[in-house]
Order: sequence, then C-alpha cells, then structure tokens
Amino acid sequence: MSENQQDTDTTMENEQPFMAHLIELRDRILRIVIVVIAFFVVLFFFANDLYHLVSQPLLDQLPDGSTMIATGVAAPFLTPFKLSLVSSIFLAIPYIFYQFWSFVAPGLYQHEKRLALPLIASSVILFYSGIVFSFYIVFPLMFAFFTATTPEGVAMMTDISQYLDFILKMFFAFGLAFEVPVVTIVLTITGVTDADKLAEKRPYVIVGSFILGMLLTPPDIVSQTLLAIPIWLLFELGIVFSRIIGNRKAREQEKEKNNEKPSKDNNDSSVDKQQHDTTDTTTESHEPASDKEPSDDIEEPRYKAMTDEEMEAELDAIEREDDEKDNRKT
Repeated sequence: MSENQQDTDTTMENEQPFMAHLIELRDRILRIVIVVIAFFVVLFFFANDLYHLVSQPLLDQLPDGSTMIATGVAAPFLTPFKLSLVSSIFLAIPYIFYQFWSFVAPGLYQHEKRLALPLIASSVILFYSGIVFSFYIVFPLMFAFFTATTPEGVAMMTDISQYLDFILKMFFAFGLAFEVPVVTIVLTITGVTDADKLAEKRPYVIVGSFILGMLLTPPDIVSQTLLAIPIWLLFELGIVFSRIIGNRKAREQEKEKNNEKPSKDNNDSSVDKQQHDTTDTTTESHEPASDKEPSDDIEEPRYKAMTDEEMEAELDAIEREDDEKDNRKT
C-alpha cells in the first residue's frame, strides 16, 4: 500500500509542473484574446472608414466613373467586419510576441535571453515594415499596371471581398518576406551556417526570391519584382549582420582561449613540480645503505672474546674448585 502511494505521489509531482505550464499557457492565450477583442471593439466603429483607407490605392487608379462593387448580399457588412478583426490581430502582434516571450523566457539561459529579445523586437518592426512597403510602394505601382492593361470596352469594377482577400494576402507575403534578415541571423547564431556559406548560396537565393514572388503575388512582372528585390536586398543585409556576429563570436572565443592558457600553464607547472618532488623523494629512499652516515647509537655486542691469559686463569680457578670438592669428600 505504501509503495503504491509513493508511486502516486511521484506521478503527481511530475505532472504538477506540466499542468502549471498548461495553466500559464491558457492564461496568456486568454490575455491575447482579450487584447484582440479590445482592439476589435474600437476598430469596428470605424470599419467603413478603415476599409476606405485600405482601398484608396485602388480607387486612385480606377478610371473615371468606375467604382468598387459588392456582389454578395452580406458583403457590405462582413467585409469591413473581417477587416476590423484582421487589423486587430495585426495591431496586437507586439503584445502577442510579448506573451510568447514571457512564457518561454524562464526556460532560457541568460545569453539566449539577450539574443531573443532583440530578435523578437526586430521581427515585429520588419513585419510592419513589409506591410507599409506593400501599401505605399507596391500597391500604387501594381494597381496602375492593372488599370493600364485593362482591355478596351471593359469596365474595371473590383469586388470588395476579393479586394480585401487580395490585400491581406499581400500584407502577409511582404511581412514574411521582410523577416529574411532575422532568419539569416538565427541560422548564424545557432551554428547551422555562417556568412561565407550564405554568400556562396547567393545565386540560389536570387532565383528563389523570384520564384517566391511568382507564387505569392499576382501573375505580373511588377509585383513579382517588387517582392523579389526586397527579399534579395534583405538577404544581403542579413549576411552583413551575420558577419558582424561571427566576428564577435570569434573574438570572444579567442579571448576565452587566452584566459584558459595561463591557468593551464600554471596547472602544468604545479604538476611538474609535484612530479619533481616525488622523484627526489623516491631517489633518496633508494640510496644504498653504505652511503649513509653511521649512527652514534649502535649497541655494543654482549659477549667479548677472552685472551689467552684470561682463559688460563679461568681454567686454574676451575681446577682449584674441583680439588676443594674432593678434599671435602674424603
């Protein structure tokens, strides 16, 4: 019974941290949802104005007398509603990344925290930069190209739902494309590659950027080029930062080696000294006994050899004793 109870307690101790992480994750997701809803409540009252703002690049390029249309019954309401919701998520991205960082940070080392926070901040800035670039630079050029190539006798009247889906796709594509420097820096920091290897892959990156532009943008040369060129330039920027980080890591490693070398020399010298002392002690213990000085405390032998005179005197004394014994008997 006690063993079963002990196993149950061990299982509960192992499951408790996991459950605590799940509870914390749930709380942070709820906070994100609350923030997104708060942004949505504010933006929903300006939904029509917000849609007019994002549709301005197309409206400026439409021919005189052309307007946007709504082909769906509920499109005039649902389209601005959808735009408000997606805009709320876009605006909440810094807070979403902050909650993600707060959840992961306790499990990171100190040097990982120093690297992660700048990378998260730069990711947010670059994502917003991609959206701004697509809205103010790409959209006017792209819509001007579309309206200029409209066949004669065709009235260009874009559906508001299709237009919203189109621009959201472009926002997302350019936002991700502007994350290329962050990806290259992460690959360099983790040791997957280095700046020299990335530079060798430059031709493949250029071709891949145009292929990506072909897949993510409409089938026109303008939008493809406007997406491919920033990807390539941002890749070059990532190589520059990767070289800086690589040189810094090399200097730190060289400094660590220089700091370890004196300590290693000290350890070697102490070991040599210890070995030398041990050798001297061993040599002294193996010296022959003849080389050692005689000791003054050597004991003298108990018996000494008798001289001839002493031997004769002793024999005479024994004979006299025998003669005395015989006289007594008689």
